[in-house]
Amino acid sequence: MELRSATRCPFPVSAVGLGTWQLGADWGAVTDADSTAILRAADEAGVRVFDTADVYGDGRSEQTIGRYLADRSRERPEADRIAVFTKMGRRAEQLESNYVLDNFRAWNDRSRANLGVDTLDLVQLHCPPDEVFASDAVFDALDTMVAEGRMRAYGVSVETCEQALTAIARPRVASVQIILNAFRQKPLDEVLPAAASAGVAVIARVPLASGLLSGRFDHDTTFAAGDHRNYNRHGEAFDVGETFAGVPYDEGVEAAKAFSAIANSVGLSPIQLALRWILDQPGVTTVIPGASSVSQAQANAATDSLAPLQETTLRAVGSLYDERIRPLVHDRW
Repeated sequence: MELRSATRCPFPVSAVGLGTWQLGADWGAVTDADSTAILRAADEAGVRVFDTADVYGDGRSEQTIGRYLADRSRERPEADRIAVFTKMGRRAEQLESNYVLDNFRAWNDRSRANLGVDTLDLVQLHCPPDEVFASDAVFDALDTMVAEGRMRAYGVSVETCEQALTAIARPRVASVQIILNAFRQKPLDEVLPAAASAGVAVIARVPLASGLLSGRFDHDTTFAAGDHRNYNRHGEAFDVGETFAGVPYDEGVEAAKAFSAIANSVGLSPIQLALRWILDQPGVTTVIPGASSVSQAQANAATDSLAPLQETTLRAVGSLYDERIRPLVHDRW
């Protein structure tokens, strides 16, 4: 697995990571045994970054990762370590006044206990309100947390490109996590170049547009009641951009058919094309697809070994976006 680095990030990370929202909640039921098997499969495939959050399953995702890494430490050398990226901020009402040092310490204590470590690798503010990005006090508090040895570095998870650019301008922000996929290409315009120039790691999330880009859904596909693809299609619970990358479902299904045709024309599966497309974008440090099975974790990781896409394929994906998706999402985030 290729390891990538960014100047402000204190450790290299694998080009393909593992997103673990689905190991906590909101994607249907996943057992503890299945979760552990998925982590192990990703690990054995060369994945060296697990991305989680304190609210995924109210800590269940962090706890599962913590147990796995505690067992792993007895099996593998310390030099072959997995970096864990977690998040904080969604345990309170989304007001700037809640983004203060006392709350940060409390949330940090909880995550460190869940993960079984004294120092967290990377802590990201979890899609906070716009006002948080403009607050010097918030970032001073994060600097204090690093100085106290609670975490090695900090970053932000964002909803909009404007938020990402504001964060990148902060001198000690190590990473920006942003929705980036073939159906959400706006970060290519300014965010990726700015991050590369500043040495900020870019973590690409929602890489398959909540599964749309897999080509497996049709207009009649249904999702479990506890799956956000059922209950958040119109932003009922959180930002609608987190579900199907904000693309209206029926339009997304049709566009995904065209995306699958592009993949088939170059001998790739739609998932391979979707992940390889992200890996080929200059400035991307790691992409964090989720997995609900061992086979998915293995297949996602194997994307790293695929050859870079040809220019004709990149142009075809760009044209599909411009014609079918850009009018629906580009100006919203």
